[in-house]
Amino acid sequence: MAPSDPHSSQRSASTKPGLGPAEVRAIALRAASRAFAPVAAHAQPPIAPSAPAPNESATYEAANSRTARVRRDRAVVAADALVGVPDGGRYIVEPGARVTPAADEEAFRRGIRFVAGAAAQLAPAGSLRIALASDHGGFSLKTELAPLLRELGHRVLDLGPATAAPCDYPDFASAVAVAVSEGRGDIGVMIDGAGSGSAMAANKVPGVLAANCWDERSARNAREHNHANVLTLGAGHLDLAAARRVVVAFLGTPVGGDRHARRVALIRQLEQRFSRAPRRVDTFDPAR
Repeated sequence: MAPSDPHSSQRSASTKPGLGPAEVRAIALRAASRAFAPVAAHAQPPIAPSAPAPNESATYEAANSRTARVRRDRAVVAADALVGVPDGGRYIVEPGARVTPAADEEAFRRGIRFVAGAAAQLAPAGSLRIALASDHGGFSLKTELAPLLRELGHRVLDLGPATAAPCDYPDFASAVAVAVSEGRGDIGVMIDGAGSGSAMAANKVPGVLAANCWDERSARNAREHNHANVLTLGAGHLDLAAARRVVVAFLGTPVGGDRHARRVALIRQLEQRFSRAPRRVDTFDPAR
């Protein structure tokens, strides 16, 4: 018997009647896949994405924590913060602070402008308009304080008087108060002999909160607690050095919020209530 040919079965399969070219190619592909199966069995599994190293994860969490803390620590300007600001005036906003929609609407209604500034100061140097005036008793101190205000970078609106001739403090105190109330001045400074009469006159103008201050502590308190926007000084009680300290303390103290703003709002309510009330006329009878 003739020796068998090992390739005869393949030749016979390829020559079997009924097998076309497509069937032959399919048989060849199955044979090739069986031939390479052992290699596929030893193939390396796909590499899964590696988890971040512990230190990287901690850094990421710490960064997120810092970001959240920064967002929480951002100052918020609410509508009640505008209570002590006169209509048409400016409100100094701490850099990065968020203004609430209610505050933005209130500012638009009253013509108040938000100005970015340093948190520890009333405003950046050069941004304040100071309405300044005096009577004859405070004229000398006024002329000495005006250069200080300009050195601090502020603009001075000198409302008089031009000389030390006798004059009436209510006229000049009201001029300062009206300038602040109308928004032509950010802060007012009025000087007379004692400071008390000018404060009384200025406080008759709507929107004005005038305070007579005699030292640094009273100046800071007037600004932070009472939102004072007009400072009155008594030239008869303060020399130039003391007056300079009072002015610097007053201008450098921001208005306070929370309970201070709530109490100032009560003052504003009194102003609105009695400005609408009918005026009462008192008649003084010496015989009574």
